[in-house]
Amino acid sequence: MSRSSGPKWQAVHAAAGEFLDHYATEAAGYGWTTLQLFGVHPFLGVVRSDYCGALVLSGEKPSGVEPDRILFQRTHYRRGVPGVPTGSVPLWSFTGK
Repeated sequence: MSRSSGPKWQAVHAAAGEFLDHYATEAAGYGWTTLQLFGVHPFLGVVRSDYCGALVLSGEKPSGVEPDRILFQRTHYRRGVPGVPTGSVPLWSFTGK
């Protein structure tokens, strides 16, 4: 499945758009980075979920942003968790090579 097709990617795209519309300024003020929000593994994409940013995992629409968490209706994404690998790339730069 390509990044731009299928219901999963459509949900991720919609959730990311909603986040940007409603929470981007607040997230920037808290220091959230592009990779913390939109990062993926440079070779495996979302297969390595431990490399993924908050907005590429579930496609669930965001419900809020805090200094260390992105909130969703049923869960949250916490940044700064020990052991999270570095080296992700923005989703739009992912080539799989």
